[in-house]
Amino acid sequence: MYNIKISEEIKKICPSFKGVAVYAEVINTTFSKGLWEEIDEFTQELTSTTQTDDIKLQYAIAATREAYKLCGKDPSRYRPSAEALRRRLMKGIALYQIDTLVDLINLVSLRTGYSIGGFDADKIQGNDLKLGIGRAEEPFEGIGRGVLNIEGLPVYRDSVGGIGTPTSDNERTKMELETRHILAIVNGYSGENGLKEAAEMIQELLRKYASSDGGVIQYFE
Repeated sequence: MYNIKISEEIKKICPSFKGVAVYAEVINTTFSKGLWEEIDEFTQELTSTTQTDDIKLQYAIAATREAYKLCGKDPSRYRPSAEALRRRLMKGIALYQIDTLVDLINLVSLRTGYSIGGFDADKIQGNDLKLGIGRAEEPFEGIGRGVLNIEGLPVYRDSVGGIGTPTSDNERTKMELETRHILAIVNGYSGENGLKEAAEMIQELLRKYASSDGGVIQYFE
C-alpha cells in the first residue's frame, strides 16, 4: 500500500478530514453491460427524486465545496467531480462511457457524493502520496481538460507532482484499458461518516465487473 499523508495546510482548514483508499488488482474492459444497467438505474432514481438546486446540499458534496472555499477556490467555477456528474445527469445528458474502471468509479462517486480519485497504481511514482493545496502555475494536465489551474485546489502529489484533485485527475496517472492495479481514494471532507460504505461499494463493483478480489482498504487521516 501507499504512505498517504495529509499536509498541515489541509489539516488546518479541514481538521475533520478523513480518507480511505482501495488498492486492487483488476482487469479492465471497454464496456460492462451489468455496470451500465446499475448506472441507468441510479440515473432514473436521481432524476426522479432530486432537484438540481439540492445537489450542492448533499453532505459529501457540500463539505467538498466548503473545502474549496477554504483553500481559495470557487466551487461554482471548478466543481467537484461528484457534483459535476450529478448536474450532468440532471440536465438529461448521459455520462461519458469511458471504460469499466472509470465508469465504476463514476458510479460510486454519483451514489455517495464523494469526489473519488481513480489512478493506475503502476503509474504513481514512489510510495508516498501527500494531500496539499495547489500552487500558482503548478503544472497539471487534467484528464480531457488540458492544462488545469489547480491553484487553491486540494491536490494529491507523488514524487513527481500532482496526480489528482476533486475536480479532475491527471493524465499522467489515469486508468486505461491496460491498467492492472488501481488505487482509488475517497476524500472525506465531511469526516469519516460514509467512508467505509464507499470503500466497500468500490470493492463490490470491482468484484462484479473487474475480475478482482476487491483488494485491500487503507484508512488515513
